Amino acid sequence: MILTPIVDLSAPELADYTKLTDVELRRVREPAEGLYLAESPKVIERALASGHKPRSLLLLEEWVPKLEPILARYPQVPAFVGTSAQLESLTGFHMHRGALASMHRPAPLDPAELLRSSRRVVVLEDLTDHTNVGAIFRSIAALGADAVLLSPACADPLYRRAVRVSMGAVLQVPWARLPDWRDAGPLIRDAGYELVAFALRDDAADLADFVDDLPDRLALMFGSEGPGLSHRALASATRSVIIPMEHGVDSLNVSTAAALALWAVRTGDARASSASSAARADGAGPRSVSVPVPVPATPDGGGAE
Repeated sequence: MILTPIVDLSAPELADYTKLTDVELRRVREPAEGLYLAESPKVIERALASGHKPRSLLLLEEWVPKLEPILARYPQVPAFVGTSAQLESLTGFHMHRGALASMHRPAPLDPAELLRSSRRVVVLEDLTDHTNVGAIFRSIAALGADAVLLSPACADPLYRRAVRVSMGAVLQVPWARLPDWRDAGPLIRDAGYELVAFALRDDAADLADFVDDLPDRLALMFGSEGPGLSHRALASATRSVIIPMEHGVDSLNVSTAAALALWAVRTGDARASSASSAARADGAGPRSVSVPVPVPATPDGGGAE
Protein backbone atom coordinates (compact mmCIF):
# COMPACT_ATOMS: atom_id res chain seq x y z
CA MET A 1 0.00 0.00 0.00
CA ILE A 2 0.97 3.61 -0.45
CA LEU A 3 1.79 5.05 3.00
CA THR A 4 0.67 8.68 3.20
CA PRO A 5 1.23 10.76 6.36
CA ILE A 6 -1.83 12.83 7.30
CA VAL A 7 -1.20 16.54 7.00
CA ASP A 8 -4.63 18.05 6.36
CA LEU A 9 -7.62 16.49 8.13
CA SER A 10 -9.97 18.15 5.65
CA ALA A 11 -8.34 16.48 2.64
CA PRO A 12 -11.04 14.97 0.37
CA GLU A 13 -9.32 11.57 0.28
CA LEU A 14 -10.07 11.22 4.02
CA ALA A 15 -13.82 11.77 3.57
CA ASP A 16 -14.63 8.06 4.11
CA TYR A 17 -13.53 8.39 7.74
CA THR A 18 -15.20 11.62 8.84
CA LYS A 19 -18.07 11.87 11.33
CA LEU A 20 -18.05 8.17 12.15
CA THR A 21 -19.98 8.78 15.38
CA ASP A 22 -22.95 10.28 13.50
CA VAL A 23 -25.09 7.15 13.11
CA GLU A 24 -27.91 8.76 11.13
CA LEU A 25 -25.49 10.28 8.65
CA ARG A 26 -23.40 7.14 8.19
CA ARG A 27 -26.31 4.72 7.85
CA VAL A 28 -27.45 6.69 4.79
CA ARG A 29 -24.13 7.77 3.41
CA GLU A 30 -22.21 4.49 3.44
CA PRO A 31 -24.65 2.42 1.33
CA ALA A 32 -25.20 5.37 -1.01
CA GLU A 33 -21.46 5.74 -1.58
CA GLY A 34 -20.87 2.00 -1.90
CA LEU A 35 -18.60 1.61 1.09
CA TYR A 36 -18.43 0.14 4.57
CA LEU A 37 -15.78 0.29 7.29
CA ALA A 38 -13.87 -2.63 8.76
CA GLU A 39 -12.29 -1.92 12.14
CA SER A 40 -9.25 -3.77 13.59
CA PRO A 41 -6.69 -5.93 11.77
CA LYS A 42 -8.65 -9.13 12.45
CA VAL A 43 -11.86 -7.80 10.89
CA ILE A 44 -9.94 -6.30 7.97
CA GLU A 45 -8.34 -9.69 7.33
CA ARG A 46 -11.77 -11.35 7.34
CA ALA A 47 -13.09 -8.79 4.91
CA LEU A 48 -10.20 -9.42 2.54
CA ALA A 49 -10.56 -13.20 2.94
CA SER A 50 -14.22 -12.83 1.90
CA GLY A 51 -13.07 -11.28 -1.37
CA HIS A 52 -13.96 -7.69 -0.51
CA LYS A 53 -11.78 -4.97 -2.02
CA PRO A 54 -10.21 -2.15 0.03
CA ARG A 55 -10.57 1.53 -0.95
CA SER A 56 -8.06 2.81 1.61
CA LEU A 57 -6.76 2.29 5.15
CA LEU A 58 -6.46 4.62 8.12
CA LEU A 59 -3.70 3.64 10.55
CA LEU A 60 -2.06 4.73 13.76
CA GLU A 61 1.66 5.20 13.21
CA GLU A 62 2.63 2.45 15.66
CA TRP A 63 0.43 -0.12 13.90
CA VAL A 64 2.15 0.11 10.52
CA PRO A 65 4.72 -2.67 11.25
CA LYS A 66 1.95 -5.03 12.46
CA LEU A 67 -0.01 -4.52 9.25
CA GLU A 68 2.88 -5.09 6.85
CA PRO A 69 1.35 -8.33 5.43
CA ILE A 70 -1.86 -6.51 4.49
CA LEU A 71 -0.04 -3.48 3.16
CA ALA A 72 2.20 -5.61 0.94
CA ARG A 73 -0.78 -7.33 -0.74
CA TYR A 74 -2.33 -4.09 -1.97
CA PRO A 75 0.50 -1.87 -3.20
CA GLN A 76 -1.81 0.55 -5.05
CA VAL A 77 -4.25 1.14 -2.16
CA PRO A 78 -3.54 4.28 -0.10
CA ALA A 79 -2.90 3.92 3.63
CA PHE A 80 -3.25 7.16 5.58
CA VAL A 81 -1.06 7.25 8.68
CA GLY A 82 -1.51 9.62 11.60
CA THR A 83 -1.18 10.16 15.32
CA SER A 84 -3.81 9.14 17.85
CA ALA A 85 -4.87 12.78 18.24
CA GLN A 86 -5.23 13.26 14.47
CA LEU A 87 -7.30 10.12 14.01
CA GLU A 88 -9.54 10.91 16.96
CA SER A 89 -10.16 14.40 15.60
CA LEU A 90 -10.94 12.96 12.16
CA THR A 91 -13.21 10.08 13.15
CA GLY A 92 -14.73 11.36 16.39
CA PHE A 93 -13.59 8.46 18.56
CA HIS A 94 -10.38 6.97 20.01
CA MET A 95 -9.00 4.38 17.58
CA HIS A 96 -7.55 1.96 20.10
CA ARG A 97 -7.80 -0.94 17.62
CA GLY A 98 -5.18 0.72 15.48
CA ALA A 99 -6.67 0.43 12.00
CA LEU A 100 -9.75 1.17 9.89
CA ALA A 101 -10.28 0.09 6.31
CA SER A 102 -12.74 1.64 3.90
CA MET A 103 -14.01 -1.29 1.83
CA HIS A 104 -16.00 -1.46 -1.38
CA ARG A 105 -19.49 -2.68 -0.45
CA PRO A 106 -20.25 -6.02 -2.18
CA ALA A 107 -23.19 -6.32 -4.58
CA PRO A 108 -26.46 -7.20 -2.81
CA LEU A 109 -27.55 -10.84 -2.86
CA ASP A 110 -30.87 -12.15 -4.15
CA PRO A 111 -33.07 -13.39 -1.27
CA ALA A 112 -34.71 -15.99 -3.52
CA GLU A 113 -31.30 -17.45 -4.38
CA LEU A 114 -30.28 -17.54 -0.72
CA LEU A 115 -33.47 -19.42 0.13
CA ARG A 116 -32.84 -21.95 -2.64
CA SER A 117 -29.30 -22.66 -1.44
CA SER A 118 -30.08 -22.81 2.31
CA ARG A 119 -31.98 -24.93 4.83
CA ARG A 120 -31.73 -22.91 8.02
CA VAL A 121 -32.15 -19.14 7.85
CA VAL A 122 -32.75 -16.30 10.30
CA VAL A 123 -35.17 -13.49 9.51
CA LEU A 124 -34.70 -10.15 11.29
CA GLU A 125 -37.51 -7.61 11.18
CA ASP A 126 -36.78 -3.95 11.87
CA LEU A 127 -33.95 -4.38 14.39
CA THR A 128 -32.42 -0.91 14.69
CA ASP A 129 -29.62 -1.61 17.16
CA HIS A 130 -26.41 -2.40 15.27
CA THR A 131 -24.91 -4.13 18.31
CA ASN A 132 -27.74 -6.67 18.40
CA VAL A 133 -27.51 -7.26 14.66
CA GLY A 134 -23.77 -7.88 14.91
CA ALA A 135 -24.17 -10.20 17.91
CA ILE A 136 -26.83 -12.26 16.09
CA PHE A 137 -24.58 -12.65 13.05
CA ARG A 138 -21.80 -13.88 15.32
CA SER A 139 -24.11 -16.51 16.85
CA ILE A 140 -25.30 -17.58 13.40
CA ALA A 141 -21.73 -18.09 12.21
CA ALA A 142 -20.80 -19.99 15.38
CA LEU A 143 -23.89 -22.21 15.42
CA GLY A 144 -24.06 -22.97 11.73
CA ALA A 145 -27.13 -21.37 10.19
CA ASP A 146 -26.93 -20.77 6.46
CA ALA A 147 -28.14 -17.21 5.82
CA VAL A 148 -29.90 -14.11 7.14
CA LEU A 149 -32.83 -12.26 5.59
CA LEU A 150 -33.48 -8.67 6.66
CA SER A 151 -36.59 -6.55 6.46
CA PRO A 152 -36.23 -3.32 4.47
CA ALA A 153 -35.98 -1.25 7.68
CA CYS A 154 -33.55 -3.53 9.53
CA ALA A 155 -30.19 -2.06 10.55
CA ASP A 156 -27.29 -2.36 8.12
CA PRO A 157 -25.07 -5.37 8.95
CA LEU A 158 -22.14 -3.56 7.34
CA TYR A 159 -22.36 -0.56 9.64
CA ARG A 160 -19.05 -0.27 11.53
CA ARG A 161 -20.44 -1.23 14.95
CA ALA A 162 -22.27 -4.28 13.59
CA VAL A 163 -19.15 -5.46 11.76
CA ARG A 164 -17.04 -5.00 14.90
CA VAL A 165 -19.45 -6.71 17.31
CA SER A 166 -19.87 -9.65 14.93
CA MET A 167 -16.08 -10.05 14.81
CA GLY A 168 -16.40 -10.02 11.03
CA ALA A 169 -19.15 -12.65 10.90
CA VAL A 170 -21.33 -10.30 8.82
CA LEU A 171 -18.65 -10.70 6.15
CA GLN A 172 -18.94 -14.50 6.24
CA VAL A 173 -22.66 -15.23 6.66
CA PRO A 174 -24.65 -14.57 3.44
CA TRP A 175 -27.49 -12.07 3.85
CA ALA A 176 -30.04 -10.28 1.71
CA ARG A 177 -32.84 -7.73 2.01
CA LEU A 178 -36.41 -8.94 1.76
CA PRO A 179 -39.17 -7.04 -0.03
CA ASP A 180 -42.31 -5.91 1.81
CA TRP A 181 -44.17 -8.66 3.69
CA ARG A 182 -46.81 -8.81 0.97
CA ASP A 183 -44.11 -10.41 -1.21
CA ALA A 184 -41.66 -11.64 1.44
CA GLY A 185 -44.08 -14.07 3.12
CA PRO A 186 -44.96 -15.96 -0.08
CA LEU A 187 -41.30 -15.87 -1.15
CA ILE A 188 -40.21 -17.70 2.01
CA ARG A 189 -43.12 -20.14 2.15
CA ASP A 190 -42.99 -20.98 -1.58
CA ALA A 191 -39.33 -21.91 -1.14
CA GLY A 192 -40.50 -24.68 1.22
CA TYR A 193 -39.73 -23.05 4.56
CA GLU A 194 -41.67 -23.14 7.77
CA LEU A 195 -41.53 -19.52 8.92
CA VAL A 196 -41.48 -19.52 12.72
CA ALA A 197 -42.11 -16.33 14.68
CA PHE A 198 -40.59 -15.93 18.12
CA ALA A 199 -43.42 -14.07 19.81
CA LEU A 200 -45.46 -14.01 23.03
CA ARG A 201 -48.65 -15.58 21.73
CA ASP A 202 -51.15 -17.89 23.40
CA ASP A 203 -50.70 -20.51 20.69
CA ALA A 204 -46.87 -20.40 20.76
CA ALA A 205 -45.04 -23.71 21.20
CA ASP A 206 -42.30 -24.22 23.78
CA LEU A 207 -38.91 -24.12 22.00
CA ALA A 208 -37.89 -27.39 23.67
CA ASP A 209 -40.94 -29.16 22.21
CA PHE A 210 -40.61 -27.49 18.81
CA VAL A 211 -37.08 -28.77 18.20
CA ASP A 212 -38.19 -32.39 18.75
CA ASP A 213 -39.61 -32.47 15.22
CA LEU A 214 -37.96 -29.92 12.97
CA PRO A 215 -38.99 -29.31 9.36
CA ASP A 216 -36.55 -29.84 6.52
CA ARG A 217 -36.40 -26.10 5.84
CA LEU A 218 -36.75 -23.61 8.67
CA ALA A 219 -36.77 -19.82 8.94
CA LEU A 220 -36.55 -18.34 12.44
CA MET A 221 -37.96 -14.83 12.69
CA PHE A 222 -37.13 -12.19 15.31
CA GLY A 223 -38.36 -8.65 15.84
CA SER A 224 -37.31 -5.64 17.91
CA GLU A 225 -37.98 -5.48 21.65
CA GLY A 226 -40.30 -2.50 21.69
CA PRO A 227 -43.02 -3.18 19.13
CA GLY A 228 -42.03 -6.81 18.53
CA LEU A 229 -42.91 -8.43 15.24
CA SER A 230 -45.36 -6.53 13.09
CA HIS A 231 -48.87 -7.79 12.36
CA ARG A 232 -47.85 -8.54 8.79
CA ALA A 233 -44.81 -10.51 9.91
CA LEU A 234 -46.92 -12.56 12.33
CA ALA A 235 -49.56 -13.13 9.66
CA SER A 236 -46.84 -14.45 7.33
CA ALA A 237 -45.57 -16.96 9.91
CA THR A 238 -46.76 -20.56 9.89
CA ARG A 239 -46.40 -20.92 13.66
CA SER A 240 -45.08 -19.21 16.80
CA VAL A 241 -42.50 -20.34 19.35
CA ILE A 242 -41.47 -19.02 22.77
CA ILE A 243 -38.55 -19.50 25.13
CA PRO A 244 -40.25 -20.01 28.52
CA MET A 245 -39.20 -17.50 31.19
CA GLU A 246 -39.09 -17.65 35.00
CA HIS A 247 -39.52 -15.08 37.82
CA GLY A 248 -41.79 -12.76 35.88
CA VAL A 249 -39.28 -12.06 33.12
CA ASP A 250 -41.13 -11.89 29.81
CA SER A 251 -38.25 -12.00 27.31
CA LEU A 252 -34.51 -11.96 26.71
CA ASN A 253 -32.38 -9.57 24.73
CA VAL A 254 -32.90 -10.47 21.09
CA SER A 255 -29.29 -11.51 20.49
CA THR A 256 -29.33 -13.79 23.55
CA ALA A 257 -32.65 -15.30 22.54
CA ALA A 258 -31.42 -15.87 19.00
CA ALA A 259 -28.33 -17.67 20.29
CA LEU A 260 -30.47 -19.94 22.49
CA ALA A 261 -32.84 -20.71 19.64
CA LEU A 262 -29.99 -21.50 17.26
CA TRP A 263 -28.36 -23.81 19.77
CA ALA A 264 -31.69 -25.58 20.39
CA VAL A 265 -32.27 -26.11 16.67
CA ARG A 266 -28.72 -27.34 16.23
CA THR A 267 -29.27 -29.81 19.06
CA GLY A 268 -32.59 -30.98 17.59
CA ASP A 269 -30.98 -31.53 14.20
CA ALA A 270 -28.15 -33.50 15.81
CA ARG A 271 -30.61 -35.74 17.67
CA ALA A 272 -32.56 -36.39 14.48
CA SER A 273 -29.38 -37.30 12.63
CA SER A 274 -28.27 -39.67 15.40
CA ALA A 275 -31.68 -41.36 15.43
CA SER A 276 -31.54 -41.80 11.66
CA SER A 277 -28.09 -43.35 11.84
CA ALA A 278 -29.17 -45.70 14.61
CA ALA A 279 -32.24 -46.77 12.63
CA ARG A 280 -30.13 -47.60 9.59
CA ALA A 281 -27.66 -49.53 11.76
CA ASP A 282 -30.57 -51.56 13.17
CA GLY A 283 -31.74 -52.42 9.68
CA ALA A 284 -34.84 -50.29 9.92
CA GLY A 285 -33.91 -48.49 6.73
CA PRO A 286 -33.41 -44.81 6.23
CA ARG A 287 -36.11 -42.41 7.22
CA SER A 288 -36.52 -38.80 6.30
CA VAL A 289 -34.97 -36.49 8.86
CA SER A 290 -33.35 -33.09 8.94
CA VAL A 291 -29.59 -33.09 8.58
CA PRO A 292 -27.89 -31.28 11.44
CA VAL A 293 -27.31 -27.71 10.40
CA PRO A 294 -26.86 -24.93 12.96
CA VAL A 295 -29.60 -22.33 12.66
CA PRO A 296 -30.21 -18.76 13.56
CA ALA A 297 -32.18 -18.11 16.66
CA THR A 298 -34.77 -15.57 17.56
CA PRO A 299 -35.92 -13.93 20.71
CA ASP A 300 -38.66 -15.51 22.64
CA GLY A 301 -40.90 -12.57 22.93
CA GLY A 302 -40.58 -10.85 19.64
CA GLY A 303 -37.01 -9.72 19.83
CA ALA A 304 -35.08 -7.52 22.14
CA GLU A 305 -32.99 -4.58 21.36
